[in-house]
Amino acid sequence: MKRSIALALCAFLFASLAVAQEWPAKSVRVIVPFGPGSTPDMVGRLIGEHMQQKLGQPFVVENRPGASANTGTDAVAKSDPDGYTIGISLGGPLAINTLLFAKMPYDPVNDLALITMLTTQPSVLVVHTSLGVNSVAELLDLLKKNPGKYNYGSIGNGSLSHLAMEALALKSGTHMVHIPYPGSPQAMTALLRNDVQMGCLPAISVTPHAASGQVKILAISLGQRSALMPGLPTLKESGLDVEADAWNGLIAPAKTPEPIIAKIHDTVVAALAEPEIREKMATQFMEPIPTTPAQFRAKIEADLARWSPIIKALDLKIN
Repeated sequence: MKRSIALALCAFLFASLAVAQEWPAKSVRVIVPFGPGSTPDMVGRLIGEHMQQKLGQPFVVENRPGASANTGTDAVAKSDPDGYTIGISLGGPLAINTLLFAKMPYDPVNDLALITMLTTQPSVLVVHTSLGVNSVAELLDLLKKNPGKYNYGSIGNGSLSHLAMEALALKSGTHMVHIPYPGSPQAMTALLRNDVQMGCLPAISVTPHAASGQVKILAISLGQRSALMPGLPTLKESGLDVEADAWNGLIAPAKTPEPIIAKIHDTVVAALAEPEIREKMATQFMEPIPTTPAQFRAKIEADLARWSPIIKALDLKIN
């Protein structure tokens, strides 16, 4: 009996190794839950190009935007778990959206396999210079003296830019008026026009305007200072326990064979160490953050713990 179990286990291990060695035998889809030109699209194309060069098969990016990135993530979850569909996903469809949507088309825990986190990108707390503030402390003092007087812009209800500002308000006892926009360019335009006076927006959308004198960056939203913006304090350093990092990661359908997951993981982690890829990411204020699947899961759980009380306090629902 023991001998037959041992033989069966050996056969399974050899079969698993054979699957990993043979993969990929054809082209692989890389599903991106946003449109062309977006940050996740750029990351997906960089990773796909590297894997194509290293593994000898096409890695074809397929853009599937919609429903706050749920559409593309669902497409990964519903695909065959054979290693020929992988996807870029992020904090929204893997964590925050489960708190915002009454019904999700997939279960992020049971329908997806986590491979590795890929990048993190800071947002920055930025204000119109007409406010006359030069620090987070000065901004909070102004807001406390003028509750409800000032507007902030975000890139949509339930977005990280929305939640970060509401976390700031809740933790500082201040009140601002929220004005959502379709995306970062529109929110930034509104800030330059002084239609809104502040926001917590992606660094890449703000920094090109910082030299204009119309806006001022007060802090970044990461848990620690960014090597790409070393002169800026974090919100935590400024006295506010608010952290809002825009990260993304690589996923596959649940039940994708573990040897294939491991092969993808190792190839992608090697890609994230390539100087050329790191340099391209740095131009978008992205820093590589490769992880194990377990570390990836821990990050999702930390985001759920962070945003759940904020969303509950706001009574915020998308559907």
